[in-house]
Amino acid sequence: MSPRLHSASAALLLLLLLTGCGQKEDKGNPTGPETPAAVPSNLPAVADSLKWLMVWNDEFNGKSLDGAKWSHVSWVPAGEDQPRRDGFWRPDAAVLNGDGQLMMLTYYDPVKKRYIDGAIHTLGKYEKLYGFFEARIQLQKQPGHWSAFWLFNAQVHTVGDQGRDGTEVDIMEKISPKDDAVYHTLHWDGYEAAHQSVYKLPVIPGLREGWHTYAVWWSESGYRFYIDGTETWRTSAGGVCRNPLHILLSDEVGTWAGSISSAALPDLWLVDFVRVYDLVKK
Repeated sequence: MSPRLHSASAALLLLLLLTGCGQKEDKGNPTGPETPAAVPSNLPAVADSLKWLMVWNDEFNGKSLDGAKWSHVSWVPAGEDQPRRDGFWRPDAAVLNGDGQLMMLTYYDPVKKRYIDGAIHTLGKYEKLYGFFEARIQLQKQPGHWSAFWLFNAQVHTVGDQGRDGTEVDIMEKISPKDDAVYHTLHWDGYEAAHQSVYKLPVIPGLREGWHTYAVWWSESGYRFYIDGTETWRTSAGGVCRNPLHILLSDEVGTWAGSISSAALPDLWLVDFVRVYDLVKK
């Protein structure tokens, strides 16, 4: 079904998807992490003298996004849609489904004649230097938009110290729904003429179906990326970032992911949890 055919079935599907949904310092989590859900983490093996300690998480329980942890990404006046590439970010496109997951929606607004999707971040609420960051995700099905789980700070725009002052760490970006490949990418020195980046594109059979966990272990020595507990890339390109980064979950509409006009919308992807761990002594 084309998103430009504003049929009753498209409106009904969107309604069903939204049913039950509410609308240089490590800041940490003052209330401590939530009790994790039954699904275990895929943590790397470490020396017997060390252990992983959960220091922050969101299991996306309840009916509305936890405002103490997340904000919807926007820099326009309240109530307006945030332009982003070929779409617009809107708060109702990143909501909880009431069943323990975050829904990231992509749909067409026939009134404003625009594609809508969403983005949330922990800027000003949780910013972390080093650690193991993971999210359990079920991917989108339609072309024309892509899902992302990433880390960022404003110093990524600074040119002159490579990635040591700020690096965009794309833990995962899923571009095409037609393959089992997912991007891990680092960006530094801004996004203009001085911009630099490196990436890895691992192919994981079965990635398009079901739930999969994407993670990065960011330490002083570099970045190690994981999918379902298996290491997929190790790099220290650009020099390792030495400043705290915040967490983002975002969807973007753009031709990089194919033609959105051919997508059967609404489409969505789900996030079961986001968890952050530190490596500590026993």
